[in-house]
Amino acid sequence: MPMSNHSIADLLGSSDQLVSKGSPYKLTAFLESVIPLETHSALYNSVLPAIVECISDIAKTLRHSQHVSLVGTANAFGDDQLNVDVSAENLVRACLTKCPSVVMASSEEDPVEKASGSTGASPNGAATQEQYTIAFDPLDGSSIIAPNWTVGTIIGIWTGTSALHQVPAEKQIASVLGVYGPRTTAIVALRIPGTEPSCFEVGIGEHGLQDSDIIRPKVQLASPPFKTRYFAPANLRAAAEDPKYMDLITHFVQNRYTLRYSGGLVPDIVHALVKGHGVYLSPVTGKSKAKLRRVYELFPIALIIECAGGNAIDPVDGSDILARPAEDTDERAGLVCGTTEDVEFVRKVLVAEE
Repeated sequence: MPMSNHSIADLLGSSDQLVSKGSPYKLTAFLESVIPLETHSALYNSVLPAIVECISDIAKTLRHSQHVSLVGTANAFGDDQLNVDVSAENLVRACLTKCPSVVMASSEEDPVEKASGSTGASPNGAATQEQYTIAFDPLDGSSIIAPNWTVGTIIGIWTGTSALHQVPAEKQIASVLGVYGPRTTAIVALRIPGTEPSCFEVGIGEHGLQDSDIIRPKVQLASPPFKTRYFAPANLRAAAEDPKYMDLITHFVQNRYTLRYSGGLVPDIVHALVKGHGVYLSPVTGKSKAKLRRVYELFPIALIIECAGGNAIDPVDGSDILARPAEDTDERAGLVCGTTEDVEFVRKVLVAEE
């Protein structure tokens, strides 16, 4: 029997007990408790279930992709495409056509916002009143997939008909990180106006939605004191050009932070969320340009970090990642995100005082 809507506090208490006893807590019942069905029923009935199914399908495709190779084409940004990039892109696009409320979509492989191909009608034939835009990176981690390291899918869900020219802190209401490693999991963040933000982890099995359970009903970065502290320094070559970045690396080493950096944005972010502590750094210098695209990577990551109680800032000026709209799909920036105390320390070191 479906659960009636409860407060987040009540829900987390009961689900924590279920998880601690080893009894799976089904995703559909959980979603009913954290999504206001009177205003976002399509998000519950269609969009998030389709994304979970898609993550399961991508995981199965990767397991059967014995050879990772270039396909001889490049995406619109000029990046060489792998066969697995193309497969993941096609799977996400196919899943979105099943969601009548998804009216627009774009991706890092095809960065032009266009109609998703959905019918515009709900399963019972009625026109849907909800409208969502999806901005996604179908397979993040091309540089580390050949050695069989963990990679992921990054998805941002926006209200309305575009992810551009919109303040992400207001219009991006959900994001999902699909994680393909020894297990298939997803980190989901929801920040729907009028409801309490939530961030949770889902275990996804071979059979998609029917085989998906809540692993952690509340993903939360810890508060000090910290038992173990972690740092993930991306773009490390920039430390040779930027004394401030070198000072930060030295600080983390001297203060006995544990290095956890894989070279993949998704696994490095998820590591911090699983451990309850971590700071991810990807600075920008004159020679080391920004690589992370705001719409497809930074905005979804920042929403998840904020819903988990952390901060995400631009290392150039210290501004919040979600404060400024993107005017173009190829806008890029650096990233500092993670535990609030460490992000604030990095802000003070990297950002020059006026």
